[in-house]
Amino acid sequence: MQRITKFFSDVFREMRKVSWPKRSELVRSTVTVLTTVVFFAAFFAVLDLGISKLIRLILE
Repeated sequence: MQRITKFFSDVFREMRKVSWPKRSELVRSTVTVLTTVVFFAAFFAVLDLGISKLIRLILE
């Protein structure tokens, strides 16, 4: 039990040292990630559609 208590004590101590982002940084990073995900999802969807049509043309 003492080891568990020490572990959580150490965790809380380390969490106080963490440099948390400001709200504006968090929002900007979130928007960047979501925009990138949407862009790559659309890119790969179009690429997949193009390759599928190409394969159908070859096999017909």
